[in-house]
Amino acid sequence: MINKIRKNHPKGVRHEIKILLSYGEYLSFSSKLKAVVSPDRYSMDNGDYFIRSLYLDDIYNTAYTTKIAGTDNRKKYRIRCYNVSKDVIKFECKNKYKDRIHKISFPITYEQYIMFMEEKYDFLTGIEHPLAREVYGLIKKSGLSPSVVVDYDREAYVHPLSNTRLTFDKNLRSVINSYDIFNDNIRSLPVFDNGSVIFEIKYDEFIPAHIVDMIASLRGTKMSLSKFCMCKDKLLEVKKI
Repeated sequence: MINKIRKNHPKGVRHEIKILLSYGEYLSFSSKLKAVVSPDRYSMDNGDYFIRSLYLDDIYNTAYTTKIAGTDNRKKYRIRCYNVSKDVIKFECKNKYKDRIHKISFPITYEQYIMFMEEKYDFLTGIEHPLAREVYGLIKKSGLSPSVVVDYDREAYVHPLSNTRLTFDKNLRSVINSYDIFNDNIRSLPVFDNGSVIFEIKYDEFIPAHIVDMIASLRGTKMSLSKFCMCKDKLLEVKKI
């Protein structure tokens, strides 16, 4: 499934591969992988942590349609928290260049998050970060606003060679009743009825050879669709009912 080592790409731009696994194959592969990699520093005592992201899109649905169309160069904007904690909230942009990614982000406070949700965007002009200025411009120009909230549990591992990171994203769910990531009464629906798990590999220049050998044995399907698009589809499906 992975048979090519790529080198000499611009600093900060990483490769990303996604493979959709059955739950059974995830259990088997995860147990083997643990022997050769280390847990991510964000992992909780049970090995997982919870990620909730508010994805944004403009009035033209640019983020959604460019992904579905397979456009080579595209961007996704989101606000992300971990374990539903208000202590760390990130405003992020994920730039995609074919099979490579580059993420930039800046932190916001819970008070700034509330201002954003109340459409009081001027606070962005006071943040000294290029992404803050970019987001403010997109809000004014093309109506960038909440699109869907995405939930999942992440099991993550790292390997020092080539800054390799391997994650299993489980229990992918689309929130169907709110755009507020801190809403205590959120309702969500699973995207996969069979418990499928999204396995992601991110790396700088190459994947360590012994990990390549392990991944080559997987029967899972290499995938291109994003969690954002799948959850947006689920939300649209519910709205049609």
